[in-house]
Amino acid sequence: MPPSEKAPFYDPIPPTYDEALATSSRYDPDDWEPAPRSPTGERNALETESQSLLRNPGGAGGSSRRSDGYRAPTVETDEEESLWGSDSDSDDETAQVRREVQEMEIEEPDRSRGSLWGKRMGFLSLPQWKWSWRPSLPRLRIQLPSRPEAPAADSTEDTEADAAPDPEATQSRQWWPKIDRTTAIIIGVRAFALMIVLGFVYLLFASDLFGGLSDRIGGGFRFNPEDLRVHVQQSVDPRRLRASVQHFSSYAHIAGTEGDYATAMDVESMFSRAGLDEVVIDEYKVYLNYPRKDGRAVQIMDSKDSEKAIWAAKLEEEERGGETAGRQTYAFHGHSKSGDVKGPLIYANYGSREEFQLLKDKGIKTKGAIALVRYYGTQGDRALKVKAAELAGFAGCIIYSDPADDGFLKGSVAPNGPWMPADGVQRGAVSLMSWVVGDVLTPGWESKEGQPRMKPAESPGLVGIPSLPLAWRDAQILLQHLKGHGKKVPTGWAGGVPDVDEWWTGDESSPIVRLKNEQDEVDQQPIWNVYGKIVGMEQRSKSIIIGNHRDSWAFGATDPHSGTAVLIEMARIFGDLLQRGWRPLRTIEFMSWDAEEYNLIGSTEFVENNLDSLRENAFAYINLDTAVTGSSFHAAGSPMFRKTLLHALGRVMDPVSNVTLRELWDGRKATLDGLGAGSDYVAFQDIAGTSSLDLTFEGGGHPYHSSYDKFELMEEHIDPGFVYHDLMSQVVGLLLLDLADRAIVPFDMSSYGDRLEGWVNDLENWFKSKTSKRDGKSKKVGKTDISFKELKDAVKLVQHNAKAFEKWEMTWDSKVLSNGGWEANDIGAERLEYNNKMSLFETSLLDLELGGGVPNRTQFKHVVFGPQLWSGYDEAFFPAIRDTVDAGDWKAAQRIIAKTAAIIRKAATVLEMTA
Repeated sequence: MPPSEKAPFYDPIPPTYDEALATSSRYDPDDWEPAPRSPTGERNALETESQSLLRNPGGAGGSSRRSDGYRAPTVETDEEESLWGSDSDSDDETAQVRREVQEMEIEEPDRSRGSLWGKRMGFLSLPQWKWSWRPSLPRLRIQLPSRPEAPAADSTEDTEADAAPDPEATQSRQWWPKIDRTTAIIIGVRAFALMIVLGFVYLLFASDLFGGLSDRIGGGFRFNPEDLRVHVQQSVDPRRLRASVQHFSSYAHIAGTEGDYATAMDVESMFSRAGLDEVVIDEYKVYLNYPRKDGRAVQIMDSKDSEKAIWAAKLEEEERGGETAGRQTYAFHGHSKSGDVKGPLIYANYGSREEFQLLKDKGIKTKGAIALVRYYGTQGDRALKVKAAELAGFAGCIIYSDPADDGFLKGSVAPNGPWMPADGVQRGAVSLMSWVVGDVLTPGWESKEGQPRMKPAESPGLVGIPSLPLAWRDAQILLQHLKGHGKKVPTGWAGGVPDVDEWWTGDESSPIVRLKNEQDEVDQQPIWNVYGKIVGMEQRSKSIIIGNHRDSWAFGATDPHSGTAVLIEMARIFGDLLQRGWRPLRTIEFMSWDAEEYNLIGSTEFVENNLDSLRENAFAYINLDTAVTGSSFHAAGSPMFRKTLLHALGRVMDPVSNVTLRELWDGRKATLDGLGAGSDYVAFQDIAGTSSLDLTFEGGGHPYHSSYDKFELMEEHIDPGFVYHDLMSQVVGLLLLDLADRAIVPFDMSSYGDRLEGWVNDLENWFKSKTSKRDGKSKKVGKTDISFKELKDAVKLVQHNAKAFEKWEMTWDSKVLSNGGWEANDIGAERLEYNNKMSLFETSLLDLELGGGVPNRTQFKHVVFGPQLWSGYDEAFFPAIRDTVDAGDWKAAQRIIAKTAAIIRKAATVLEMTA
């Protein structure tokens, strides 16, 4: 019965003492149950009033005595003529005892919110209210003996003697209360009851009963796992996801700016409001650059007067408006080189090394020229386009967005569609993230105050020539001026820019183009990561990490705030579960990274600052970046995640297709892709050895890194109704539950062994294709001197050990089931060892020797995963081997094959149970 339906525990008109005994009006606080909370967790008015009355039974004054002296009786007796029913109230001694007993009975300790007991109540359905439970001792009620009947005849002398006060007795009672038989009985019984309760509690903990209860699977003190999954899926709110995207994309916030700091404060506030256990802001000092308003120019110069411009590019996008603060971001390249250079314009298609070599083979001189290349294509990494131009002798590089790759030839353009419009500019960093990741001035260590720093000119992560991005609206003029200069472009080089009737390469006779890029450079610019944490109850040091970057080149509705919305929603849902009494077995960490767009800085600095702890304790990292740009689900990551990912996809229904995501995945014959160097998973997977997973819903396209990537475009064209934001949140929520709260972490070790075998075969085939293109001598040397047998044998050992290792899970199941669902201490210790070994396997694939890692890119330690040297966004399985083969050093390649095989064999030995 809720409090509102209970009779009040006090009477509005004070009764006489005899009336109170006759009606037996009593209130027992232990019979009262708190009313359900509102969805916001606030107490309702009745509960607030009841709790106030519970703490202050006598009214607002807080006294247990009413104004007329009436005090509600609290110790009951079945006898009519009891001590409390006697008319002899003139007896001071009896009255004193009665008052003391009543005070002991009526005063209750304050019942505060919040539970210190972290174990879960189990096989219980998930409560619909937020609750906290604190154990309390039972109240003991005893029947006191009646006072003996007074003698029939009282002598006058005895009466007078009783009436005369004793000065010594009065003085004694003032300093130490007189304890009679009744008081002694009460104190003794309560002390005895307290000893019994304390003894019982001691026995519980001494027998490790709570440990066993917390480790039980499918029963005991745990929430029902199925109830948790259903609750998480049903708790996702598309309206909240929409609100997050709208809020964070309402103003520009490049890393290190005021707008960026405002987003950090917002995320901190949201994590705190979610009720996470810990929320922290972590600051680093890093190298960043910023554009100057009049510091950038792309101009065609008068051939007669190279100081006079006959045309100048607009550079900036049309003002989109609508931002709540600040201004629209200027078009520029992060980490670009300052400079003001001039030279003949030469078109080089996508700007790959092979295409620059083709220009050289055609006799086109490129030294001192200005390169014009387009985004995407044979060289997807913009930084490597600039680096390839630098190595080919160019003085500067312009990168434009071609409609054949990202524009009207693909479909409707923004703001009426998802593709890049004529004035759209793709900003981005040109730091060499596949060579150096993180702060380019502190490669390999954290950028904290007092740490050593390189000079920008010394950093291998920075390019050596200036560059700028351009819209095809401006590139059209440049391409038209190339007509008749150089050679007609090879097949496949012609883009989709309209009104360019002939495509020419250009040469030293081409129009002179000026590229100006004067900027502000800050060696130690503060950036801010924001962390939130839910501490695990069984293995608090072991963590499942989910991360998303917060900074953006412009407004960033898709990149990154489709991912930000999911991250915030996960913090809200799991924080709400925490308030309902749930707690995961392992710690969950929510990470909002800064300066990702500038070379993955925030996440990398965190990893470098916590490297030993992550290698020992981080079980998994889930990355959200450009989480939703369409409706097709894609995933890339360690094979460890295959089993749990498919399990999650099988539970999530696509309302458009009316089938599960698993069915769509299987219909495409999709697999987990490899991880290159595209987002914040790089430092976790390749440096810390933390198994990582990157999740996206992909579509046809979106105006990447442009000011057109706004909330309205997301709502109207990319994800109307935020349906796929909802589905992504469900998938991520299920993954977090599986990884953080399953007794056995659902890693797929057999899948890892199988994928290793496929990758070794692909490596061997790649090597054969490389050598077959060389001359006869190199081809012969390649076939006879390089052997992959040692590597294949190591992979077979992994496969053998993984299959035997996974059988232990069946042993665990049978032991727990045979014991009625209870997990004994020894089997629990084996389970924790089993989980730790699965996590340690990925870490064991790191090359941690002094100077180890990929040659000349020693930040990258993983022998299996890593970015390609000249295709940074793409994965390169066995990157160290591929680099040495690309360099043509066969002996070094064979040594690295042997070293890689030894590391894989060592990792295979991890998959052995000691028991």
